[in-house]
Amino acid sequence: MIGPYNVIEDNVIIGDNVKIGNFNTISQFTEIGNDCHIVNNSSIGAIPQDKKFSGEDTKLIIGDRTIIREFVTLNRGTNATGETRIGEDVLIMTGVHVAHDCIIGNNVILVNLVALGGHVEIDDWAILGGASNAHQFCKIGKHAMVAANSKLVQDVPPFILAGKHPVQYSGINSLGLSRRGFLDDEKSDIKKAYRYLFRSDLNQSDALARVKEEFSDSKHINEILHFYDSSKRGII
Repeated sequence: MIGPYNVIEDNVIIGDNVKIGNFNTISQFTEIGNDCHIVNNSSIGAIPQDKKFSGEDTKLIIGDRTIIREFVTLNRGTNATGETRIGEDVLIMTGVHVAHDCIIGNNVILVNLVALGGHVEIDDWAILGGASNAHQFCKIGKHAMVAANSKLVQDVPPFILAGKHPVQYSGINSLGLSRRGFLDDEKSDIKKAYRYLFRSDLNQSDALARVKEEFSDSKHINEILHFYDSSKRGII
């Protein structure tokens, strides 16, 4: 279903059972998956706000069952990566901006007025509270929950709650993990690992070594270790 007063440019792919409300612009090289809902007054797939962009044929790709609310702006990629990608079952609330070359995982929630700089990566099941801003190239790990009005200039590791000013670790996302089927033992291991990383007197390299030694058999702890190893902006 496509409502009135929409502009849909050439080279746009729209999947099955997509609902598009009123007064939206869907720019060229946008791909929209099945069962998505774009409400009203949004700009989907516009060219990047990047002076280096020179008109290359890059994409915005939106996964199945994603909901895009009012006054959202989603930019396509640059030739740095070729695309901005938004996963499946994502909820993008009113007034959100997703810049060029961002990668948004599955089941992510971006609450009202979130703004993401270029090349931001948000992993599966993460939630960014309203009016939070993420500096370009920041990463937010899976199952992380970030408080409203957060200013993110470093990476937020997986499975945690983060907030305050400046943004810092506030515990693990225990309720969210429980809702997603994590066992008590798994949550306990994650909490103990982060106690070494954030609550102990150990420096970061020693804390990581201790975590690796004690929890080497845990896939979730290995995800934390990989996140730390791959971080380029540093950890909150």
